[in-house]
Amino acid sequence: MKRVSVVLVILVWIGVILAACGEKATSTNGLSNPDAALSPAKIRVGVEGILPPFEAINTTTKELTGFDIELMKAIATRAGLNIQFVNVGKNQLLTGVLNCQYDAGISAISMTDELRQQLEFSDPYLTIAQALVVQKGNITITGPDQLPGMTIGAQRGSSGASEVQNIPGTQLAIYPSFDLAFQELISGNIDAVLAGKPRATSYASVPSNKLKIVGGEFGSETYGIAVCKENPALLTKINEGLAAVKADGTLDKLTRKWLANP
Repeated sequence: MKRVSVVLVILVWIGVILAACGEKATSTNGLSNPDAALSPAKIRVGVEGILPPFEAINTTTKELTGFDIELMKAIATRAGLNIQFVNVGKNQLLTGVLNCQYDAGISAISMTDELRQQLEFSDPYLTIAQALVVQKGNITITGPDQLPGMTIGAQRGSSGASEVQNIPGTQLAIYPSFDLAFQELISGNIDAVLAGKPRATSYASVPSNKLKIVGGEFGSETYGIAVCKENPALLTKINEGLAAVKADGTLDKLTRKWLANP
């Protein structure tokens, strides 16, 4: 009987120890693996994956690549952030960050007054010229002086849309994405599109699009990283990482690599 009692006592103590270990394993944010709590949570960064040279899918590796992708990775490294890119459309990106479905968004997002009222933005990371794009066969529009009476396409909330509204006599055609605006231009449904120079060059450089840039530089727009308003700590971290890549020359290096003459 004594031997049985000793065995029972031992079993009880083993049960107590196992229970205590179980509590430790699940006491850290309810995680079964306490080590998982030690790694930083993944930050979901929305991107528009069809916007070269800012972001695109590498046909060989099938991975996202481009100026914004490399910049965000560099910022994350400096700030100690564990990021995960989510490839979404432009409309879904801005709405997703606004609703905090994504923690942040980067895709040549113009920091317009309209968007600043809806979203939090990092410090600016790039200011580029805008360019006017028309069909190759268009010999009427050679610059802003010929725009009165014309229909100009731009993306909703973009700097281009604001610029067009300031030109008397023009009709602004608003689209949810620049891709749709350029498709309308290619189809001949509008007279021109006003967009950031790298984006304009990207569309004009495709021979089948039969587009050209006219009139030189047309104003400018400034890009920033959109951040969920419910996460001010993340905004601070991103700004710290951005300041670091500016200071160590990484931003300049990426600009030369991907944009040449933005």
